[in-house]
Amino acid sequence: MAERSTFYLRLDESGRGGQSLVGRYRATPHTAGPWDRRLQHAGPPTALLVRAVERLDPGPALPLLARVTAEIMAPVPVADLTVSARVERAGRRVAWCTATLAAADDPDVVLMRLAAWVLRRTDEPLTVPHTAVEPAPSAGTPMARPDGWGPGYLDAVQWRFVAGEFGRPGPSTVWTRLAVDLVDGEPPSPTQRVAAVADSGSGISAVADPRALLFVNTDLSVHLVRAPAGEDVWMHAETTIDPHGVGLARTTLGDQHGSLGAAAQTLFVAPR
Repeated sequence: MAERSTFYLRLDESGRGGQSLVGRYRATPHTAGPWDRRLQHAGPPTALLVRAVERLDPGPALPLLARVTAEIMAPVPVADLTVSARVERAGRRVAWCTATLAAADDPDVVLMRLAAWVLRRTDEPLTVPHTAVEPAPSAGTPMARPDGWGPGYLDAVQWRFVAGEFGRPGPSTVWTRLAVDLVDGEPPSPTQRVAAVADSGSGISAVADPRALLFVNTDLSVHLVRAPAGEDVWMHAETTIDPHGVGLARTTLGDQHGSLGAAAQTLFVAPR
């Protein structure tokens, strides 16, 4: 039952609430990307690393993961994984945390690494100009998985397109909601929900049919200006590609209260 309702099964974990954390997790088929059922979509492992950082004690009161950058060093298999996280610099106002992910059967080879700046939020709102983008329209068209795209991650997320659609080149705006937990028996935090879908910005805004061109992002940077809220996350994404195969995907992120930040991805583009 757990395997049908979660991205990962918790095998072992220690260090919650301290300066370091180590965990071992089993990826379920829900993590699989659309092109190879043996390899994970980058969204779930990014969220798993964010979860590890959230379980540390970095120091600032009312902490906000204001910037998270994930570096994708190699494909992540649908297999047992090890995750480690630590506070590199603790502070009352600002802290710096890192996390790494590896296959359990080869723990010395890092597949993904993540760095996060954790900032203290103020107790009382500041008197400053604030220009938030309004939420995307709540109505949207539910999207089924396109023909030729494999099951797994795409089926584990609910997609409601306000503009654009999977498989149609060009910018898109979409509401998302995770249909499964990140780790078994544990509701994902709002920030984990953002991290789990932000990597899809390049996928929903591809400028050409991804069945013809390979779009591989080497990284994902997420900047948040406030704490996310609720289960639904919307994204407005567009991609720019140079004719020589280097691209940039830019995504505005938001929730029911409006925009909350942005994401960017460096893309390697080549014929499949």
